[in-house]
Amino acid sequence: MSQVLTADQLKQFNEDGFLIERGLASGELIEKMNQVIDDSVNPALAPVEYEADVHYPGAPESKAAPGGQTPRRLLNAYTRASIFRQWANSEAVVARLKLMLECNRVMVSQNHHNCVMTKHPGYSSVTSWHQDIRYWSFDHPELISVWLALGPERIENGGLLLIPGSHQLNLGRGRLDAALFLRTDIQENRDLIDQAVPAQLEAGDTLFFHCRTFHAAGQNEVDLVKKSLVYTYHDEKNRPIPETRSAVHTDVIVGEPL
Repeated sequence: MSQVLTADQLKQFNEDGFLIERGLASGELIEKMNQVIDDSVNPALAPVEYEADVHYPGAPESKAAPGGQTPRRLLNAYTRASIFRQWANSEAVVARLKLMLECNRVMVSQNHHNCVMTKHPGYSSVTSWHQDIRYWSFDHPELISVWLALGPERIENGGLLLIPGSHQLNLGRGRLDAALFLRTDIQENRDLIDQAVPAQLEAGDTLFFHCRTFHAAGQNEVDLVKKSLVYTYHDEKNRPIPETRSAVHTDVIVGEPL
């Protein structure tokens, strides 16, 4: 396992709050996943979250409005298709997470992310600056999301932007708005946002990022749908708090025989 990540890579993840691993998934795997996703979008195979559901900037006002039936997330990826479970349990993913989380057993959440993100031309929305932990409830704020690009991801098609080192910040509540996004009317926040870098990815590239890392994404301004498979993981000993959204569905130990 010591060869999975170098000491420099672990240092980079711990300092920046994210790490990109190039070509971690094979072209064959990506092709199979894209086929499953295409079959699940036309027509949309439930459960699905639509752009109109989130009410983010740029989203259709309602499902009855133009573009209102544009999918944003294909939910329940882990149980949706075996090819998605294969990736979630892969040694390439799990071995890296054990090092990053410094643990022996890793669990995948069935409550957070656990989805295929789709960003469609014309009706995609803007996701403002936030930390994922803002609406997750665990004993410790130590979770890692694994974002697999299923095609090119750039700023122009709504790819992620991340603020290096922001997972180490403890911001006062006044720097966040009512929905816990960074307020852009505060100069200190604007200075922080100016430090953001894009996660420029190709199909098969994988982004590991900490649940406290501030990130954002714009609209898809190109002609092709952007697709990504996203899971969130945690140490087996880091339990979701009972009776919260994080504990609705049972999390699954990964990296063991299915």
